[in-house]
Amino acid sequence: MATARQSLETRRTLLERLADVRLRTDALFGAVKPEHIYERPIPERHRIVFYIGHLEAFDWNLLREPIGDIAPSRPELDRLFAFGIDPVGGGLPTDQPGDWPAIEVVRDYNAAVRQALDEGLAEAARGEGSDDSLRQRLNVAIEHRLMHEETLSYMLHQLPYEKKVWQPQAPAPAGARRPEAGMIEIPAGTARLGLERNEDAFGWDNEFEAHDASVPAFSIDRYMVTNGEYLKFLEAGGYDDRSLWSEPAWQWKNSRGIRHPAFWKRDDGRWLWRGMFDEFPLPSDWPVYVSLAEAGAYARWAGKALPSEAQWHRAAYGMPKGSARLFPWGNELPSARRGNFDFGRWDPVAVDAHPEGESAWGVSGMPGNGWEWTSSVFAPFPGFERFPFYPGYSANFFDGKHFTMKGGSPRTAAAMLRRTFRNWFQPHYQYVYAGFRCVSA
Repeated sequence: MATARQSLETRRTLLERLADVRLRTDALFGAVKPEHIYERPIPERHRIVFYIGHLEAFDWNLLREPIGDIAPSRPELDRLFAFGIDPVGGGLPTDQPGDWPAIEVVRDYNAAVRQALDEGLAEAARGEGSDDSLRQRLNVAIEHRLMHEETLSYMLHQLPYEKKVWQPQAPAPAGARRPEAGMIEIPAGTARLGLERNEDAFGWDNEFEAHDASVPAFSIDRYMVTNGEYLKFLEAGGYDDRSLWSEPAWQWKNSRGIRHPAFWKRDDGRWLWRGMFDEFPLPSDWPVYVSLAEAGAYARWAGKALPSEAQWHRAAYGMPKGSARLFPWGNELPSARRGNFDFGRWDPVAVDAHPEGESAWGVSGMPGNGWEWTSSVFAPFPGFERFPFYPGYSANFFDGKHFTMKGGSPRTAAAMLRRTFRNWFQPHYQYVYAGFRCVSA
């Protein structure tokens, strides 16, 4: 049980983290030239202006009740910016730039919301006693912003270069060795999935409850599938082989004219990588970013399969003897030498660039450098309970149409590299920083 002093210190620490992530998301919008904030870089997503208002509206709707239920000043904007849309969850949005408020109105709304929340939160931070609800909601506000920092990154990745303000990134480390295809045998064992409710740690509702999953022996790719490996699939006619694609995936691919990964570009007979701020020859040793539909077609072409959530978890965190690790490399907190994550770069790096991040079995790149698709439908764990203040966060997506992703990308915050974190998307979505590795029995 936390003491009053510990609770006070926790609230103050969370407020510092919230202030920091606000600065990060504010800066990210600076990568868009002002005259282009009403653009829609991805057809399935809202326009950029929505996200400028959404981050503040979400915090307002989430936090104003536990700090005194402050009366709304612009309830119509509270509603307008409350929720995003599920990619490929239905028809494409048809709104026009003129349907949205002027940017001056949005920024005034943001400033008023932030000031009112800061005053209420500062008062709460001075209070005595423990408030688990406020602590939990502050964690939700922080990680929600961190999620959108990643979402905005891959959205802006699709924005034409002339509409962006160039920002630097760290140089890509060279691969430590040639990432030759190879698989690692994982013996039968148990994967400990999820968080225990009595743990003094934050988790989203879908991360509970902790339970054991029995995993038969299997083999898994040492590295994520690379651009070079995927190019062989493409050149072998993989996009034209009907037998490799499910019926929905085949229809999606043909109706959208999908002929290659969204991050690739064909130019004068050569393949280019469409980086955040520049195009350059396709790096053969970087992970390929694709939809689940494309990943599944490749796996079938290779005579393999995509891992289940439990298989991926055992390969990442399991050990030959003893309990599971907190991270693939051990219990040390994430750092740049362990992988490509926590906003260190805009783009991926070679799949073998971080040998110090290998799991106990020698599997490399888990997590970081790209989310990894699994074959597991996103579903509740036994004992799942909705957040009472955010009931639809996970439950709205337990529809059999979304699939679990594990790991993390170059734009995933270190806080969300915990082994229990779960991401999810529908199979026909190419734009997220997501790749895959294969398994065989």
